[in-house]
Amino acid sequence: MTYLRLLIVAAIAGLFYLLGAKAGRGRYKQIRRNAHKAWNDKTVKKARAGTKKFAGRNAKKLAKAAHR
Repeated sequence: MTYLRLLIVAAIAGLFYLLGAKAGRGRYKQIRRNAHKAWNDKTVKKARAGTKKFAGRNAKKLAKAAHR
């Protein structure tokens, strides 16, 4: 629950930064380009694939645990 709150606060802070940044569009493009690079990095792709496999293998267990 704490991680979810932290993620929401970070997302809102990032949104307000992007909307209110004095640097404007150039800074937005720089952030977007770096985020795109990070998302498509080989290591990140590998981690996403591993997480997806893990979730697929354990979906029933996770669903049971959530409904207890």
